[in-house]
Amino acid sequence: MNTTKTPREIVEELDRFIVGQADAKKAVAVALRNRYRRTLLDAEMQQEITPKNMLMIGPTGVGKTEIARRLAKIVNAPFLKVEATKFTEVGYVGRDVESMVRDLVEVSIQIVRKKQHSQVYVQAEKNAIDRLTKLLVPGIKKEQKKNATNPFEAMFQNMNLQQEEEKEEVNETITTNRAQIKEQIRNGLLNNREITIEVDEVKKPIGAMGNGLEQMGIDLNDTLSALTPKKKVKRNVTVKEAKEILIHEESEKLVNDEDIHSEAILHAQNNGIIFIDEMDKIASQGSQAGQVSREGVQRDILPIVEGSQVNTKYGPIQTDYILFIASGAFHVAKPSDLIPELQGRFPIRVELDNLDAKDFVRILTEPQHSLIKQYVAMLATENINVTFTIEAIERLSEIAYQVNNETDNIGARRLHTILEKLLEELLFEAPDMGMGDITITESYVNDKIEYIVEDKDLSRYIL
Repeated sequence: MNTTKTPREIVEELDRFIVGQADAKKAVAVALRNRYRRTLLDAEMQQEITPKNMLMIGPTGVGKTEIARRLAKIVNAPFLKVEATKFTEVGYVGRDVESMVRDLVEVSIQIVRKKQHSQVYVQAEKNAIDRLTKLLVPGIKKEQKKNATNPFEAMFQNMNLQQEEEKEEVNETITTNRAQIKEQIRNGLLNNREITIEVDEVKKPIGAMGNGLEQMGIDLNDTLSALTPKKKVKRNVTVKEAKEILIHEESEKLVNDEDIHSEAILHAQNNGIIFIDEMDKIASQGSQAGQVSREGVQRDILPIVEGSQVNTKYGPIQTDYILFIASGAFHVAKPSDLIPELQGRFPIRVELDNLDAKDFVRILTEPQHSLIKQYVAMLATENINVTFTIEAIERLSEIAYQVNNETDNIGARRLHTILEKLLEELLFEAPDMGMGDITITESYVNDKIEYIVEDKDLSRYIL
């Protein structure tokens, strides 16, 4: 599942969704291509080449997470985002660092399961339609033959013969009906018809009770599920929904769980990407009395990043070839505040640029599914045609940049807040407007949100 895209093609793909940050895009593109290059080498050389982990440095909202997430999508690789602050040093209550690897395997399981389901889809769909047809056109149960001699049997012999003939006619009708129903299901003619089906009851997770066992790769949920029989629950759904549910059930019967688990571990082991955010929050900054040791969390993360074996409920996994991308704002702490061993495990350093008003204009207009395109599409569902003038977009960008400078700098995420406030009234009134054309101009922007920006106290709460 490694990509054969060149670094230039990977950057072009990232450019469709993320504005700027050329250095970071180039670095991750090279890291991805190096994975592909590694697969072309002989087995002995492959063992020696490990991923060059990366440390992204930059304020929130400039695209660190989005770059890593989009990168994983390009290659359909298992991707997991975690916050370093969620982990605690061994010996304290909380999640241990190995849980990030186990969570990555779970993501990989879903990817491989989905792939294998697609391979058996045709057969699963056929089986599901057969089951659905039988539910829509139930058969007639055959009467059991009586062993005892009935003294009145001769009297009713002619009547029984007539009933058998009627049953044969009914069965022929059922066969014909089922053939027609199958065709109608395939063509989607019965999609909105309601039907009652029985499905497996969804097991509720045990929760925090299993945290201790999790460290040994034991899942208490699975253990208890194996001891209790599966319960069936009835659901009233449409034929379309029932078909999807039954296709999933039939797919599960056609695939082998052990094959999925084995492939998923290899996939996570060789192609997995773990994005560790807020790395600066666990950097040591003098004495932290009364708090869990930040340095202790770093030391626990170290063996995972440099390569070790982690037990999961699907089997052991080696972390040597997982790509780790760490990130942090590093406003107060510096990368040099991390323990030297951990610093050495992130040899590639990339500093992301702060976003200015010009960047915000590009973010609002250039990406394939930019924020403005999203709002225009949503309002179009109410038959409201919204158009933004370039002056309005520039004014929005100036306001976002200004608020970021005067309050907390949250990068491009500020655009979400400002656009939502700008269009709040229109989004509320749209269903009652029927249809119409609305043009968002610079004066419209000023009327709606300029007063908030001018009131410093108010802008801190609203924008």
